[in-house]
Amino acid sequence: MLKVGLTGGIGAGKSEVSRLLVEHGAVLIDADRIAREVVAPGTPGLAAVVEAFGREVLAADGGLDRPRLGSVVFADPDKLAVLNSIVHPMVGARSRELEEAAAEDAVVVHDVPLLTENGLAPLYDLVIVVDAAPETQLDRLVRLRGMTEEDARARMAAQATREERRKIADVVIDNDVPLEELRERVAEIWDGLVRRAHTP
Repeated sequence: MLKVGLTGGIGAGKSEVSRLLVEHGAVLIDADRIAREVVAPGTPGLAAVVEAFGREVLAADGGLDRPRLGSVVFADPDKLAVLNSIVHPMVGARSRELEEAAAEDAVVVHDVPLLTENGLAPLYDLVIVVDAAPETQLDRLVRLRGMTEEDARARMAAQATREERRKIADVVIDNDVPLEELRERVAEIWDGLVRRAHTP
């Protein structure tokens, strides 16, 4: 099994790269998706978040109001640390379960937005960083995700710098390129990953 850590700044296009890797045959373990699962209605995770931040972070349907919680924690590093201390251990445990269920020769891609920030690079055989210029990230967040420019800049500022991410990368994917070029780059990287996974 080859364990790959995949990360990148918000709006860099990491989700597109993970989608392409899955098309090639990667087993994807998506930390963001798991983070949503562990705070779904009725879970101990959601109860812990409400205890820490109050009922105002709940939506009308009893689920987590993610934009509201985001606006609270991304403006305050201490509150973000509290949220992370609740969610991260649960995400880690679920990720390990999924990894253990994968085939022995699988290429397992862990899509982890905060891989750099949390010093997780040593957990993986290889780290891939999806990189884009800050102005590209900002444009995607405002144009494609409907964020305000202020909100987008706050999210970007709460993450590791571009330099910090590149420092831990074994492979950097430049995503300031057309989709076709990105596809070719991912296909080339995939071939290398498969070779490594099958090398005794």
